[in-house]
Amino acid sequence: MDKFNFGSPSSSSRPLPSVWDILSILALLLTVCVLGYYLLVFINPYSRLNPLPPPTPYGMGQPAPTITPLGPPPTWTPTATIEPTATITIAPTWTPIATNTPYSFVKPSKTPKPSATPKVTYPFTATVSAIESAIIHPDLGCNWLGVGGEATDLNNSPVLYLVVRMGGTLGGKILDPNLHTTVTGVAPQYGRAGFEFQLGNAPAASEKDALWVQLLDQAGLPLSDKVYFSTYNDCKKNLILVRFKKVK
Repeated sequence: MDKFNFGSPSSSSRPLPSVWDILSILALLLTVCVLGYYLLVFINPYSRLNPLPPPTPYGMGQPAPTITPLGPPPTWTPTATIEPTATITIAPTWTPIATNTPYSFVKPSKTPKPSATPKVTYPFTATVSAIESAIIHPDLGCNWLGVGGEATDLNNSPVLYLVVRMGGTLGGKILDPNLHTTVTGVAPQYGRAGFEFQLGNAPAASEKDALWVQLLDQAGLPLSDKVYFSTYNDCKKNLILVRFKKVK
């Protein structure tokens, strides 16, 4: 039994690793170390083991700034800001340069005077007189004031149905011509083409030429100028007599 031993071979019979086996193991370990290094640099490129680290971005590794809100002082009082007023600068006035006036031996021509505007002439003129009203109204005596008259043509024949209008002021009152209008032929006591306006029940003086009468045709076109007259505080002159006479 001692001569034949079927067990495991003894340790002295194992072959020793060769040099190539050792080099392979070292290369494998070196490869693992290199891969671990690159993995570490890849994960953290800012590691101290990285000889070529990328630029450090702002804020990395630096303390974050602290924002301190600004506010008014404890006893701050707002003050109004006065805007400066605009100052108006007056531009200097321009003085024209005097020019030489050329002398001329030719006398300047005279400027013709404007021709006078021809005065409109109407076909009727009028005469005015102041008489006693008792001649026309004997029953009233002096208790009357007014204007009366008539209109005649070139042959002293009466001209009927012409419009007679009166206006002006008397005693501070304005006489409306639209309310003081009549026609010739309504007051035959003055003639066939007579007319009359009663102004009051007693003589009264008016301002000088403060009243007027005018003769017009049926269309309202004037046939005479406005004839101005005055009244008097006199029983001998309390009737103003106006006679219209056709002249053309």
